[in-house]
Amino acid sequence: MIETEKKEERVLLIGVELQGMDNFDLSMEELASLAKTAGAVVVDSYRQKREKYDSKTFVGSGKLEEIAQMVDAEEITTVIVNNRLTPRQNINLEEVLGVKVIDRMQLILDIFAMRARSHEGKLQVHLAQLKYLLPRLVGQGIMLSRQAGGIGSRGPGESQLELNRRSVRNPITDIERQLKVVEKNRATVREKRLESSTFKIGLIGYTNAGKSTIMNALTSKTQYEADELFATLDATTKSIHLGGNLQVTLTDTVGFIQDLPTELVSSFKSTLEESKHVDLLVHVIDASNPYHEEHEKTVLSIMKDLDMEDIPRLTLYNKADLVEDFTPTQTPYALISAKSRDSREQLQALLLDKIKEIFEAFTLRVPSSKSYKIHDLESVAILEERDYQDDGEVIRGYISEKNKWRLEEFYD
Repeated sequence: MIETEKKEERVLLIGVELQGMDNFDLSMEELASLAKTAGAVVVDSYRQKREKYDSKTFVGSGKLEEIAQMVDAEEITTVIVNNRLTPRQNINLEEVLGVKVIDRMQLILDIFAMRARSHEGKLQVHLAQLKYLLPRLVGQGIMLSRQAGGIGSRGPGESQLELNRRSVRNPITDIERQLKVVEKNRATVREKRLESSTFKIGLIGYTNAGKSTIMNALTSKTQYEADELFATLDATTKSIHLGGNLQVTLTDTVGFIQDLPTELVSSFKSTLEESKHVDLLVHVIDASNPYHEEHEKTVLSIMKDLDMEDIPRLTLYNKADLVEDFTPTQTPYALISAKSRDSREQLQALLLDKIKEIFEAFTLRVPSSKSYKIHDLESVAILEERDYQDDGEVIRGYISEKNKWRLEEFYD
């Protein structure tokens, strides 16, 4: 069997900084990380300051010549622009530069296509890609003849995206129909979960903050984790016991990022909404990232869009092992390292303390004849003290308002 050598994509990044723009450096660093996650080699980056984007070529004709020379000299195969390009800008850039040009949105969509594991995740990514591509199917530039593959042409499961109008319109309708069925099933499961007495915890945060590492520390089960962007795409829910027998569910969702393509937000709405129906949100932040404050703002703004501001929240600054002098921007907070040896005990204690704040305190006298029911009570309540007496015991603990009726079973 002859093995064909996979040709690496040599990438040039382009960013235009407008006056008064915040977070430009963060955005360019993220673009480089995204490109590496997609498997590219970032050769160089080109930055320009302008008052506004050029409507024809994004960067303006004078600078475009400089970029063309860089593309030629550095043997660049793909140019990635740190913005959403119009179809016209995309085609004009490809014509002048003679190589494939993609924008930040296509790059993120491409990574999502690589990462999608579940049937629903693949459908959601495919839908987002098709919606993004539809207005771009004009002309016959390099953009439309992506048979060469590589970044920007991957479909979910590494399949090739077919790019013509007929092959895009039909699947959009078909996928939307399939997703409605999947969402209906998800809603049924969610309703059952809402009806259940189990306490629900949702992990949210910027991509690569360490949500999956925390999930793994608490569950002792392996969820794919890596030091890269968007390592987790599909919402995963697992059941765990905290301190004794208190049963809770833990849901890890897709990470957020600045300028997440609107096509993705709408496609992944049902996945993100898994976090809307929880009793406690754990906001995980990478304390070692110099831009963590901007990351927090991005997550809080998406939470606002999804009407999740009223859900009780625990702020966890993760990766404490990588920072020395740390100043938090969110309070109250806890600083942890999910990879440390005692992280499981530390996380359990933090979660229990927070749950006690949400629950209501109770004192219960249990006669000996009903002591067999305590085991069931432990799955929905935190039992702090048990004072054994001749005729039974007195229990002090915490329970959620919706489960208070469980205490009535012990009354004479």
